[in-house]
Amino acid sequence: MKKILAMLLACMMVLSLAACGGGNAGSNDGSQADTPSDSGSAPADSGSSDSSDSSGNGYKIDVILKTTASEYWGYVVAGANAFAADHPEHSVDVKGASSETAYEEQLNMIQTDLGSGAYDGFVIAPLQADMVKNLVAGQTAPIVAVDTDIDAPEVLSFVGTGNETAGALGGAAAVEAAKAAGWTDIYCIEIAGVQGDSTNEARMAGYKKGVEDAGGTFLDNEVQYANAVADQAVNCMEAIMQNHPEGIAIICANNDDMAMAAARAAKGNAAYENTVFLGFDGIQSACTAILEGSLTMSVCQQGYDMGYKSCEAVVRALNGETLEEFIDAGADVVDASSAQARLDTLQGYLS
Repeated sequence: MKKILAMLLACMMVLSLAACGGGNAGSNDGSQADTPSDSGSAPADSGSSDSSDSSGNGYKIDVILKTTASEYWGYVVAGANAFAADHPEHSVDVKGASSETAYEEQLNMIQTDLGSGAYDGFVIAPLQADMVKNLVAGQTAPIVAVDTDIDAPEVLSFVGTGNETAGALGGAAAVEAAKAAGWTDIYCIEIAGVQGDSTNEARMAGYKKGVEDAGGTFLDNEVQYANAVADQAVNCMEAIMQNHPEGIAIICANNDDMAMAAARAAKGNAAYENTVFLGFDGIQSACTAILEGSLTMSVCQQGYDMGYKSCEAVVRALNGETLEEFIDAGADVVDASSAQARLDTLQGYLS
């Protein structure tokens, strides 16, 4: 009997020790228990998106453009999508307002996405930079501006064209083309985009500088605002022809759609037969118009590179890199001698 009691006591001691050991293991849950094979991965709830880690894999990037309803912005979209295709570990969500005057639509879009908590970083092309500045105040996620800068400390970099420099390049080229076309009094009138838009103002300053440095005269007081749309550019061109029946050497426009619309409006007016029509963007339709002889030249932005480089910049920032304040996507002038090569390149982007 004594032997049986001793055996029972021994078993009870073993069970008691095992129970104590199990309790200690439970109290270590989240410390020692987390150390085995997955110690190199991030915790499930690390306070940031579980799609991002120290190697930069799996970030979710939000790209909000001025619009997606134009050819030029289609190239920016293509560049952003190309970045996503080249880096499948990242997710790129591209969207834009229905037009470049849909201000409230874009502001609501930006406000919603900034507050959603769904994105690791943002690319924004603002329609109203001052209003967007207020929306991004206090944001800690990386923000990169594209096409139009946002003067806010939360915005780490601007990816785009040096619009004033590019405009000056186009203005100077237009003066030389006007001289070659036989003009002696080289006056230039701009059909501008949205009044007060920083990109518009920079391009205008560039056109003025380029034209005047090359020996022409930029007519500041006769700028026509067409809100960046072709229909209004037609009305502006009709007003210019009425005010200047003798013709004008150079009509420069804030984008290609407006320049082509102005050229169509002037077709058949003998006084404007040798007018230089200068656009900005270098889109496919502009290249075709140049090859057909209805548009003279265009300042080419590299929209595809803007889309690609802006997404790339956000990832670099998320990986801890310090970004350049301005990342220049480059610009040049396309005319009849280079329009076909440019056209082939653009078609390749969208194929």
